[in-house]
Amino acid sequence: MQAFAPTTTTLTARALLLDMDGTIVNSDAVVERCWRGWAAEHGLDGDAVMKVVHGRQGYATMAVLLPDRPMEQNHADNRRMLAAETADVDGVVPVAGAPAFMAALAALPHALVTSADRALAEARMGAAGLPMPEVRVTAESVGASKPDPEGFLKGAAALGFAPADCIVFEDSEAGIAAGKAAGMRVVGVGPRAAAHGPDVHVADLTRIRVEAAADGGITLHVSA
Repeated sequence: MQAFAPTTTTLTARALLLDMDGTIVNSDAVVERCWRGWAAEHGLDGDAVMKVVHGRQGYATMAVLLPDRPMEQNHADNRRMLAAETADVDGVVPVAGAPAFMAALAALPHALVTSADRALAEARMGAAGLPMPEVRVTAESVGASKPDPEGFLKGAAALGFAPADCIVFEDSEAGIAAGKAAGMRVVGVGPRAAAHGPDVHVADLTRIRVEAAADGGITLHVSA
């Protein structure tokens, strides 16, 4: 039987913008517990809720699922959900390859761009044992949730680079759409990402090798 070598794609960038949940942190266990509980409270199908929850801020998910409900109720529920998720880190672990990936980025331009608020981001990054990037765009930093590109555009601006010079790492439909709307290339990570048209898809971060380029940029070697 003939063996085939893995396909390697090389990408270059000036900066990387990283989603958190599902991309570098596996928080699926907590998300499932909290959101299936919320679904039951509102008489919604848990499987249907889980199809739209990833990538968005909580209030935006609620607006999709309960379109006739006043937005102030969504924001109130969102605050309650954030508190519950922040307090529950049981089962939060790094995505495979994330510790080495983050270590390789330590001296390179990168930012966290997450739909979590600051407290939730710190709780989950800490639980996963991952370093918090110096530059981070959290829920408090934006006026619109993914799939709006605002977060990624703010991340690029904070790092001082044009959108075309940035590569986004994302796992969700909303996040991939946000990265594309920002005019950035997108590396999709994990099983959810493949169906949503990222420029490149990997099963996890063990498939990414990071190199500092001689001109100060970043070279990514991506193994399919």
